[in-house]
Amino acid sequence: MNIFEKIIGSLDDKREWRLMEARAKALPSEYHNAYKAIQKYMWTTAGLSDWKATSRIFNGILDLFEQGAAEGKKVTDLTGKDVATFCDDLLTDEKTWKDSYRTKLNDTIGRD
Repeated sequence: MNIFEKIIGSLDDKREWRLMEARAKALPSEYHNAYKAIQKYMWTTAGLSDWKATSRIFNGILDLFEQGAAEGKKVTDLTGKDVATFCDDLLTDEKTWKDSYRTKLNDTIGRD
C-alpha cells in the first residue's frame, strides 16, 4: 500500500462502491429508496468494519433487489415487514465497529 492509499483508501474499493451506487440508482424508486434507508440503518447501527463484508452484504442486497424488481415484487416481499430485523440478520456473523469498541472497553477495564 502506498502513501496515497493510506491517506484516501483503496481506489479499487472506491470504484467498487461507485459501481454499487450506480446499480442502486438504476433500481425502481421503491427499491432505491429502500436500499438507501437500509444503508443508513446499517451504517448507523452497525458500522461494518471490514470492506469485504460491506461489499458482500450490499452487493447481495442489490442482487436481491434487482431480481425482485424484475419479478415485480414489493421490497417487503423480499425483506419481510420488519426490515430492521432483515438487516440485523445480515449482520449476525459480521464484525462491526461496535464489536471492536466492546472488545477495547473490556480489554481496558480488564487490565487489573
